[in-house]
Amino acid sequence: MKTSAKSRKESKVKPRLMQRFSLPASGTLKGIAAAAAAIVVSCLFYLAVSAASSVLRISTVGLTGNEHITDEEIRHIAGLRPDENLFRISSKKVHAKLMESPWIQSAAVRKEYPSSLQIKISETEPFALLDMKGKMFLVDDRGRLLEELRENSVPFLPVILSDPYNEKEAFLEAINLARTIASMGFLGRKERIEIIAHRPNEISANLDGMVVKVGAGEHEDKLARLLETEEEIKKKNIPVAYIDLRFSKKVIVKPVNEVIR
Repeated sequence: MKTSAKSRKESKVKPRLMQRFSLPASGTLKGIAAAAAAIVVSCLFYLAVSAASSVLRISTVGLTGNEHITDEEIRHIAGLRPDENLFRISSKKVHAKLMESPWIQSAAVRKEYPSSLQIKISETEPFALLDMKGKMFLVDDRGRLLEELRENSVPFLPVILSDPYNEKEAFLEAINLARTIASMGFLGRKERIEIIAHRPNEISANLDGMVVKVGAGEHEDKLARLLETEEEIKKKNIPVAYIDLRFSKKVIVKPVNEVIR
């Protein structure tokens, strides 16, 4: 029996129509459901963040350990704004900003929900005074400038005459010498200690009016020889112009009128 042309044409059309209106496969439905769920979760997360941002405002900043730096200066260094939000703020970034200050030796930052930020710092202790072209600066034991000293009263600290920008090597040698002077107890026995450092090999110290040529390196050994020499000078009551410690295992004492080796 022959199939008519019309029947053959209908048989070709029907499969295409059935294919066009067939239901999505199960994998496609799962994909759509997953995407919809992700959108819902994102919306809920956004709403939660927005709610937290509007509620978790920092109302208290607890500061401990600061003596030289004011509370306002710490807030400024840490980059804390008046309307700061506890949820959005990064403790790590606050800590990094605090550590950029030469006055801060260490810091700890802790969030206390819902509205408190606690900051505990350990300040750098002034180690010496830098006399740079007539201006006085407090410096730490690494030679970092803390601040310019504008008060009339000067604390008892070793005074270093140098320029850390143009005489960096000599200045760092002077910092090392000041460390050794402190560790060997000279600060308790002298009323004024002044270190002149323009060239490393020509570094000298003025100890209560007695000029001591120290030079670079081996500071502990040189100062130990100085202590021994000081005792002899006191016993003999010799007026001294200067003492030179720059030569290995030697002490050159220059009295007012002659040189004694």
